[in-house]
Amino acid sequence: MDHALVTGVEKALGWEGPGGLGHFARGTLPDPALAGRLLTPDRLLDLLMRRSLEPPQVRCFGDGQELHPNAYTTADVTSRGQSVRLVHMHRLAGLLRRGTTVILDRANLFDPTLEVACRAVQWWSGERVSANLYLTTHGADGFGMHWDDHDVLAVQLSGEKDWEVRGPSRQAPLFRDAARNDQVSEDVVWAGTLRAGDVLHIPRGYWHQAGRGGLGAGHSLHMTLGFTTRTGAGWLSWLADWSRENELFRRDLLRRATPEQERAQHRELAAAAGRLIDSRSPAAFLAAREQDAAPPRHVPFLGLSGPLESVVCVSEFPPRIVERGQTVEVLGAGKRLTFTARALPALRLLLSGRPVPLEPAAGLVGAEVRTLAEILVEEELCAPLTPELSSGYTGLVTNAAC
Repeated sequence: MDHALVTGVEKALGWEGPGGLGHFARGTLPDPALAGRLLTPDRLLDLLMRRSLEPPQVRCFGDGQELHPNAYTTADVTSRGQSVRLVHMHRLAGLLRRGTTVILDRANLFDPTLEVACRAVQWWSGERVSANLYLTTHGADGFGMHWDDHDVLAVQLSGEKDWEVRGPSRQAPLFRDAARNDQVSEDVVWAGTLRAGDVLHIPRGYWHQAGRGGLGAGHSLHMTLGFTTRTGAGWLSWLADWSRENELFRRDLLRRATPEQERAQHRELAAAAGRLIDSRSPAAFLAAREQDAAPPRHVPFLGLSGPLESVVCVSEFPPRIVERGQTVEVLGAGKRLTFTARALPALRLLLSGRPVPLEPAAGLVGAEVRTLAEILVEEELCAPLTPELSSGYTGLVTNAAC
C-alpha cells in the first residue's frame, strides 16, 4: 500500500523502509499540504463532539496537571435515565481559550483518515500502530519529562510546539520490566521547535517533553504514532502458550519432593523447553503474529444499498500470497484460503491495500474479480469501500484500478 504519509516520512527522515525505527531522527515532510490533509484542529474538535468519550480515552491537562473529567465532560441523560458520557464543548472551549492540552488516545478508531494511515504504517513497519492526538493552546504544557515503552513517530499537523529529547537511562526498557527506570538522562539529543509538517522519531526509552510555555499565543496540533514492537520477552511468552500442547507442561509441579525428584523434574522440563525453543524461532513468532491478527472493526457487507461496487483490503498486515503450482494460498486475518492459480492477478489487486472499484478492475484482471471480492469480503480480509472509508484514502492512496 503506497500511502502518502509513509512515503513522506521516508523522505523527511532519509529512510528506505522501516529500518530507521529505533534510531532518533527528525525532518520535514516534502508536501506541506499533507499535514492538514491528515487532520486539522477543527476536525479534531468535530470528532470530540460527535463521539461518546470519557477518560482515559480523552484527557485534558492545564498547568502541567491532569484536569478532573467534570471540567470538560458531562453526562447526557435520556428520558429513560440512560447516561452517556460526552465532551462538554462549551466547557472545553473555555479551557482552550485559557490554555489547555487535550489528548485523544487511539484516534484511529474514530477517524477514517487516521484509520487508513495507521493501517498503511502497520503494513510498512510490520508492527501494530495507533495514533494519539494532542491539541495545545497558548502556553499550556502536557506531560513532564518522560519515556515511552514503544517507538514514537511525532508528526506536527498544525501550529508549533517546543520539544526536548534526551537519550535513554536504561537500554530497551519495558512497561513490565525487571528494574525501575526513573532517573532522567542528562544527555540532550535535540531541543527545538516543531512546525507544521515536521516529523520527529523518538526511540523507545528516550526521555522527552513538549509544550508551548515559551511560545505565547497560538496553538499546536500533533499526532504521535506509537509502534508496539515485539521483543524477545514477547517471543518467550508466545512459547509459553505453545507449551500447553505438551502434557508435561500441563502437569502440576512437584511439592514436598525429594531433592532427587526435584532435579529430575527440572531436567525433564528443561529438556522439553529446549526442544520447544528449537522448534519455534523468533521469525516464526513474528510471522504468526501478523498472519493470525484478527480482522479490525469494519462495516459488513449486507447488500442493503445494492451490489458490491468497491472493496479494499483491511487486514492488519499485508496478507501473504503463496503460489503452489495449480493453486494459490492466501494467509491473513487468521485465515488460510485456497484458490486456483488463475485467480492470482485478481488476488494481487484486491489484496494490494488500495481501493478497488470492481467494474474497472474486471476490465484489468477479468470478470472473476467480482466473485473473488465477495469471497474476501465474506472472509473479512476485505471490506466494502463505504463513502466514509473512501474519504480516508482520497488524495493519500492511489486507486488500484488506475
